[in-house]
Amino acid sequence: MTETVTDEKIVVSPETRRRREKIAERKTVVYETRADTTVVQVTGERLKTQLFTRFGFMKPALEEIKFVSIDKYYEPYMVMSARYFIDYFRKCAYKVKVDKKVLEIILLNHKLKPNQVADSFENNYKELKLEGEERLINEAKISLILDKSGHEVTANSLPSAPSERDPKKILKKYAAQEIAPDADLEIIRSRILHRPKDADRVVKELFEISERTIIYTPRFRLVYRNVKTGNEKTLEIDGVTTERIHTQPPAEILRKLI
Repeated sequence: MTETVTDEKIVVSPETRRRREKIAERKTVVYETRADTTVVQVTGERLKTQLFTRFGFMKPALEEIKFVSIDKYYEPYMVMSARYFIDYFRKCAYKVKVDKKVLEIILLNHKLKPNQVADSFENNYKELKLEGEERLINEAKISLILDKSGHEVTANSLPSAPSERDPKKILKKYAAQEIAPDADLEIIRSRILHRPKDADRVVKELFEISERTIIYTPRFRLVYRNVKTGNEKTLEIDGVTTERIHTQPPAEILRKLI
């Protein structure tokens, strides 16, 4: 079972009186560290020469790369599920072609007068404009896993593990970079909460967050130095799986390489 912390209050936005909001309490989960520090360092020794590879294949000798330090930290992820529903009316106008001989039309006990179309070919018809409202329903659902910067990541980026019994204590001990109280709400609202621009009258509007969890997963950061060049490189190891974490290069760098 996963143990959570639910000390944050439900947030209700006063943004729009017509819109109801149902926001789940935010839960905090801290994964247990399954990887032993010694095993992490052994993994680092096996991978360290890859950090200083040149031209994709030239690796330095093992004795040239020296271990400098190891640091444990926690990487936060936001797991969210949300729904936005709106039942609304929008203004509309229908144009109907009418025989040019028609003087008036009685429709639903209302007398309507068609107008001559000035730009019609040879003025061979009139036009009746019917104004009213259309009722529509829009519904959107979304489930996301986001990193601390609000970028979407795959489920593979977040391994499963038992949770710590006292997550607050762990986060304080390692001075973990925590997600601001409403940062996750702002992100999910920007993704899904888009009222139609043509909405004139709202019958019902609901914004609901059913899942709102911040998961902190352990990581190890190992630093190595090339004694010949003095260059230092960092290796990150997952504290749950002991696998190397590959950091994606910025989009600008990727574009230059293509």
